[in-house]
Amino acid sequence: MSRISPYGTWSSPITAAEVAAAGGGPQWLDVVGDEVWWAEARPGEQGRVALVRAVPGGTEDVLPPPWNVRNRLHEYGGRPWAAAGDAVVFTHWADQRVYAQSETGVVPLTPAPAEPQSVRYGDLRAGRPGEVWAVRERSTGPRPTDIERELVAIGLDGGQRVLGASHRFLTVPKLSPDGRHAAWFGWDHPLMPWDGTELCVAEVAADGTFGPHRVLAGGADVSVCQLEWETPSALLALLDPEGWWNLHRVGLDGSVVNLAPVEQELGGPLWKAGSRWFAPLGGGRHAVLASGRLAVLDEADGSVTPVAGELTAWSSTGIAVSGDAVVGVAGGPAREAAVVRVSADGGVTDLTPQPELPSAYLPVPQERVFTTADGETVPVVLYPPRNPDFAAPDGERPPLLVHVHGGPTGQHFPVLDLEIAYFTSRGIGVAAVNYGGSTGFGRAYRERLREQWGVVDVADCVAVAEALVAAGLADGDRLGIRGGSAGGFTAAASLTTTKTYRAGTVMFPVLDLAGWTGTGGDTHDFESRYLDGLVGPLPATRQRYVERSPLANAGALAGPVLFQQGLEDRICPPEQADRFVAGLAGRGIPYAYQRFPGEQHGFRQAATIVAALEAELSFYGQAFGFETPGVARLELSR
Repeated sequence: MSRISPYGTWSSPITAAEVAAAGGGPQWLDVVGDEVWWAEARPGEQGRVALVRAVPGGTEDVLPPPWNVRNRLHEYGGRPWAAAGDAVVFTHWADQRVYAQSETGVVPLTPAPAEPQSVRYGDLRAGRPGEVWAVRERSTGPRPTDIERELVAIGLDGGQRVLGASHRFLTVPKLSPDGRHAAWFGWDHPLMPWDGTELCVAEVAADGTFGPHRVLAGGADVSVCQLEWETPSALLALLDPEGWWNLHRVGLDGSVVNLAPVEQELGGPLWKAGSRWFAPLGGGRHAVLASGRLAVLDEADGSVTPVAGELTAWSSTGIAVSGDAVVGVAGGPAREAAVVRVSADGGVTDLTPQPELPSAYLPVPQERVFTTADGETVPVVLYPPRNPDFAAPDGERPPLLVHVHGGPTGQHFPVLDLEIAYFTSRGIGVAAVNYGGSTGFGRAYRERLREQWGVVDVADCVAVAEALVAAGLADGDRLGIRGGSAGGFTAAASLTTTKTYRAGTVMFPVLDLAGWTGTGGDTHDFESRYLDGLVGPLPATRQRYVERSPLANAGALAGPVLFQQGLEDRICPPEQADRFVAGLAGRGIPYAYQRFPGEQHGFRQAATIVAALEAELSFYGQAFGFETPGVARLELSR
């Protein structure tokens, strides 16, 4: 029989330590010969990213500690490993150099830079025989935007040569089947890759040098997010000239044909160079990710047919073809992300073991759509409280956390998330809002946020929270908001411009818009002109930067706030959170600030994940007025 206890006070077998153990997971999957390999984040090993492969009966590490297969390309990282000949080539986080492992052991292929991590490589791919191709990124001055990038060939003997440099930002070139052409795409400030990119092709001479490049597709308002060679004279590419990322055939003669025109996103935002959303199956059929779900595109009838429907979230860092099966990293409403194999008949086989989870305590995600006051629809994934051991007193409504994804071009899928289950199993509901600006719903929805960051996102989240209160699914006096990165900005902007929320958790956020630009110096090159599109070009719209900055509106803070920040964050540096928190001292508003050494943008170490999650639960208990058994009380300042 269920015990009657107020929402938020329920005890749960889903501990912060279990959440931490599940953090990270598999990524950057590929097929090597007939084996499936991938990188695997390990919070329990100080956040190390290991390289592993599937073997009969389980998995085995390809590289032992301390090798950490990760890089800082564009700060978010790019594909960090590739098989080349008889070697596996990878980037190592500590020094950002490229190494090769073969039967003789691990050897460096690139020299140590004069300044630590001042030369970085990413988006690795096998090139001509004896070479791996990559994007090289070099610091050229003291500012975060003092960066140069080039396409380079790294010889397995340690030599290195420049292939070319068409744009400020580049993806690795891919060699045509006959070795006569190379193709890549690039973009320049102030565009982001989901705004507009150009697909480039260059002839490759007999000595491996590139000739002048020409642009085959893309442009200032067309985004290319992935390309693969199909034949020596044609490429397959995801681009969105009609407003949706669809699969096209692009000929060297400049022809562009949409293989299956659908109002579905078969691609996504290129936050990490080397991401993949499709893989050719042969015979005019292609495995594609349609808004995160696996489907098969058939050129014969232009159809896009879902496959393995129980897997609702496939990662763009891993989809490949192995024999007649598709392999990748995927999860669903009742299962965490894992490496899976989907056979031709749709059967699913796990290549990594699924942990035993207390299924009765896991929330069942509900896909909902809400309408704003101005008639815009907002997709939401709702996670109601769930715990078989407890029931709330009659008439009590649950507290609710509005969860704001990052990006802001991210998307929240209806998938099991143990971090969310940590709260729902204790009686706290979570609503993950795909606010205007989210991807997965077409370019028009994504561009609802153009010059409206801090307005549309805030209003959409408020509309969802108030609709859930009106429907009796949440307590209007116990609404919270939480988010990290761009989601941290929206959480902070919501707390300083509305009175909807009682409290909020703001993680590694943007707080001073003017500072978070190339001119202000608070962010890295990749996003240093991002706000041109999200807020407006400077200096013409400078007043918007002031009016929408949470730091400038701190005096209007609606209630208690918890800040969490990694001290090595180069994307959203701690200086902005430091300044906001310094201004709270002595003002009477409860707050706490957790600063985590050794963490970058997002938390990767198990100890950090546990400390952050338990502190957040205690924080809500104090803000919403309920006890939080089993976690230490977070000390709040005023």
